[in-house]
Amino acid sequence: MSNPVPDPSFSPRGAVDLSALNRPQSPPPGEPGGAPTAGGFVVDLTDANFQQVVQDSTKHLVVVLLWKPTDQANADLATSLGAVADEYAGRFMLGRLDVDAYPQLAAAFQPEGVPTVVAVLQGQPVPLFAGGASEEQVRGVLDQLLAAAEQNGVTGRVPAQDGSEPAAEAPVEEPEEPLPPLHQEAYDAIERDDLDAAAAAYGKALKQDPKDAQAVAGLAQVALMQRTRGADLQQVRQAAADAPTDVDAQLAVADMDMLGGKVDDALARLLDLLPGADDDAKEKLRGRLVDYFEVVGASDPRVAKARRRLAMYLY
Repeated sequence: MSNPVPDPSFSPRGAVDLSALNRPQSPPPGEPGGAPTAGGFVVDLTDANFQQVVQDSTKHLVVVLLWKPTDQANADLATSLGAVADEYAGRFMLGRLDVDAYPQLAAAFQPEGVPTVVAVLQGQPVPLFAGGASEEQVRGVLDQLLAAAEQNGVTGRVPAQDGSEPAAEAPVEEPEEPLPPLHQEAYDAIERDDLDAAAAAYGKALKQDPKDAQAVAGLAQVALMQRTRGADLQQVRQAAADAPTDVDAQLAVADMDMLGGKVDDALARLLDLLPGADDDAKEKLRGRLVDYFEVVGASDPRVAKARRRLAMYLY
């Protein structure tokens, strides 16, 4: 598997996904309207069973869905994949990996977004597709994949999973620590899409403790969501393409890239403008880059690299 990379998104619980804002939500698996629970030829991947599932890919084909179970588009794809897994009756195992619950495992596949579908064949990841797909499209991809697996000598059948056993063997998760009151207030405001209230709550937290790093990062994230609210991606990109030296146009498209998880693109776009910018433009670019550093997280290697470039251009 590839080496994990840090998760660029920030949230107080890892549950506020910028790329999923304003997308329809789905009930949790097993509830009406949600994806089915695991069972049959479908297993939910965890720290406890991940390595075994990868090892089993030497005997039978494994297909991994990287998903957010309560996002409607993710739940729809999980339902389609599960139906095809049952239809193929053991020709492949479907492993569903919740990217929020197990970010370290998800990072091994280096997904650019969710849902993403990756095969594991003889221990090696094989990217399949990202985004939604119909059952017919899924079958077409899997038929080609199964033919490739057969050519590589992977022809085993998956034994049906007992849906009750994995739950009994799953590790007991520690209860989450409660958030500080103002952080919880901000989190709840984001959940109900009241960004002004979220910003106000984080602002109060910073007045109480100016060194509150989580509040600084939260405020930067909320500001990003506020700036991009209602923006049309195609129009923003066209404006940036038409005016490649217009700092405001480039800031706007960088915001959209950051919102969509394209961290490298957003950072590089602004850093590339610095050498030829005047003092006012440099200050705008510097301020936005510092905001991005807070959103991504100081421990992310991309931030360290970008900080070095920023210092070189400014000093």
